[in-house]
Amino acid sequence: MATITPQEYSRMSDNASPKSNVVLDTLKAFLIGGAICLIGQIILNIYQGMGLDKEASSSWTSITLVLISAILTGFGIYEKVAKHGGAGTLVPITGFANAVVSCAIENRSEGLVLGVGAKIFTIAGPVILYGTVASVIYGIVYWFMSS
Repeated sequence: MATITPQEYSRMSDNASPKSNVVLDTLKAFLIGGAICLIGQIILNIYQGMGLDKEASSSWTSITLVLISAILTGFGIYEKVAKHGGAGTLVPITGFANAVVSCAIENRSEGLVLGVGAKIFTIAGPVILYGTVASVIYGIVYWFMSS
C-alpha cells in the first residue's frame, strides 16, 4: 500500500474539489440571508400591526421563524435553499432550527430516545454550550467593570 504525503493529498484534493466562484457565492449568500431577514422584518411588522408591543412581537417573530425553518427542513426545502444560499442560510435563528431538526430527522430511525433524543443537539449542542459559557464570562467581566 502506497503512502500519500500531505502535499500529494492536498494536490489531489484541490484537483478533485469543484471550483467555486467566490463573488457569485458571496452575492447569493448576501441575497438569501437578506431575504430571510426581510421575511423576519415583515413578520415583525405584521405582529406589531396586530397590536402586540415590540417585545412580544420580537418573541413571536423568533418563534415563527423557528417554526418556518423547522417545517422547511422537514420537507427538504431548507436544504435546497442552503445549497444555493450557502452561509446566507446560517442566519442565527433559522440556521439553528435547521441544525436541530436535521439531526432529529437523520437519527429518527434509531428511535425516540437513542436516536432523536440522544443526537438532536449533535450540531447545535456546541453552540449552546459555548454560547452559554461565553455569556457567563462576559457577564462576569461586565460585573467587574461596572462595580
